[in-house]
Amino acid sequence: MNILIAGSTGLVGRKLAEALKLAGHKVSGLGRADFSGTEAALVQKVGMSEVVINLSGAPIVARWSESYKKEIIDSRILTTRKLVSAINKSPVKPRLFISASAVGIYPDGEVFTEENTKYGSDFLADVCKLWEGEARKSPADTGVGIFRLGVVLAREGGALQKMLLPFRLGLGGPVAGGKQGFSWIHIDDLMQAFLFVIEKNISGIFNLTAPELTDNAGFTKALGKAVNRPAFLPVPAFALKLVFGEGASALTSGQKVLPARLQKEGFVFQFPKLKEALEDIVQKK
Repeated sequence: MNILIAGSTGLVGRKLAEALKLAGHKVSGLGRADFSGTEAALVQKVGMSEVVINLSGAPIVARWSESYKKEIIDSRILTTRKLVSAINKSPVKPRLFISASAVGIYPDGEVFTEENTKYGSDFLADVCKLWEGEARKSPADTGVGIFRLGVVLAREGGALQKMLLPFRLGLGGPVAGGKQGFSWIHIDDLMQAFLFVIEKNISGIFNLTAPELTDNAGFTKALGKAVNRPAFLPVPAFALKLVFGEGASALTSGQKVLPARLQKEGFVFQFPKLKEALEDIVQKK
């Protein structure tokens, strides 16, 4: 199967390209030059692909100046808009368009599945709503998969990689009290979920999270045990705000989200429990 990935240089994109190739698929990537070039060239690449995957987006955990907030929005909305336009204009449509989103679309404080339509009202939730809205403008004969990702746990990059050193030094601890939800997924399960949806050719909304609920304090405790170090040093919200400004909200808030749709379709998680997921990642060489 010919599969086209926008955002193939990030952690998820790199790992996904590897997983798809191992599964026998032909993978091509889209970079910034493809989106700044002619639309005809993009339409041609889209038309040669049976599946198009959109993973583009500037990092969320950063200091949010007004210009960076615009970059967070534009890197998601404009890329998605151009991809959807190319799909609509292609004489041969992809059978499936998978567009990333995030569990940040949900508000804090409750447990959510894909059936819930109660969404948050903060900046990140608004970005997700706009992002998903652009993806849904795809033509009727192209299935649309919206993948709402939780925190991706991987040794090779992402949030966990940044946490490992301070935790191994005994400097880890709960963030802003630790009561905020922490929805996570092991990188291997994320890759298998992509393959599962592609090979079954199913569309709709999917929460890409593990089935075990936890909060930031629970994650902190589990990671401390995985590296065999205490994890009692709290990180207060005000300290994060000094570093990240408004962007601290990406760390001080969180959602509790379940992957009901994946499980209903028959997907089996290799790492459904946080303890085993962290042990696997920490012990990998």
